[in-house]
Amino acid sequence: MVKVKEIIIKKLKESKHDYVSGEELSSILGVSRTAVWKCINELKKEGYVIDSSSKKGYKLCYVPDIINPWEIKEGLDTNIIGKDIHCFFEVDSTNNHAKTLAQDGCDDGTVVLAERQTRGRGRLGRSWDSMDRKGIWMSVVLRPAVGLEDVQIITLAASVAVVSALKKEMDIDAGIKWPNDIILGGKKVCGILTEMSMEMERINFLVLGIGMNFSHEKSDFPEEIRDRATSLGIYLKEKKGLDISEFRRSHLVKAILSELERVYDIINKGKAGVIIEEWKKYSVTLGKEVLIKYREDQYTGIAEDIDQNGRLIVKQGDGTVREVLSGEVSVRGLLGYT
Repeated sequence: MVKVKEIIIKKLKESKHDYVSGEELSSILGVSRTAVWKCINELKKEGYVIDSSSKKGYKLCYVPDIINPWEIKEGLDTNIIGKDIHCFFEVDSTNNHAKTLAQDGCDDGTVVLAERQTRGRGRLGRSWDSMDRKGIWMSVVLRPAVGLEDVQIITLAASVAVVSALKKEMDIDAGIKWPNDIILGGKKVCGILTEMSMEMERINFLVLGIGMNFSHEKSDFPEEIRDRATSLGIYLKEKKGLDISEFRRSHLVKAILSELERVYDIINKGKAGVIIEEWKKYSVTLGKEVLIKYREDQYTGIAEDIDQNGRLIVKQGDGTVREVLSGEVSVRGLLGYT
């Protein structure tokens, strides 16, 4: 049934807003006109605006901001990332579902998306509120041909891909807070969670979870995080006078997947240095005072650089230089840290 609906939508789009008869669709699909009618009604329930005429057939009038495999695959220019796409109205966590698929042997580059998550989560065990149809909640399974020492580079590369996609698709200049928080106007708009399955020194797979606040309004965020969280819609309205309804989540997803493939190819070719330099270009961390918290340890310093393994280099006031691979990093002037 899913494949039948995909073919119907493709045919209606090709008709350039002309009517396509039920008889023609029935012939193309090899199903009854009643089956075509049922699929049309299902597409309408999903949000597609389709005009039905007993004499003329069916005409596609409007494509909504909807997440489904065929809207994302249409025009997607990748060879690996997104060739297999799973979309749901609701899951507990796209990362959880992606991990299950990975354990069952899914292909490299498999993508999982949902309109809503009931148990979305971020870094350091924090929960992530994933509102229905207002965000991009996505996970990507990767099977990279690299060693464990390059896992951090993949995390950095994912943030580079997201920022690059925002620029190309929406002309938005976002920044990256180490290692992979996407920042707009000093607030967080997107988080990336990397989870890994490994055996000894071998990576079985990675799951990149990407949570993007797309059309949230300020009132959608809990009061305690409104000074630290934002959405693309809020930013566009305040900074550019644009309405988020002018954009489509599916288009941004395609742009992100395309950029992910680009950086993934760079990593698999062993060119981590290229990713490091791109990350530095978008960094809102380097050169700033940072507060580092790792277990019972806490200290401040200046974020001077990141090394070829993706570790943050911090110089303390007494001249001590420390390498940060994990932990919580706060940047002065961002996300409420003053």
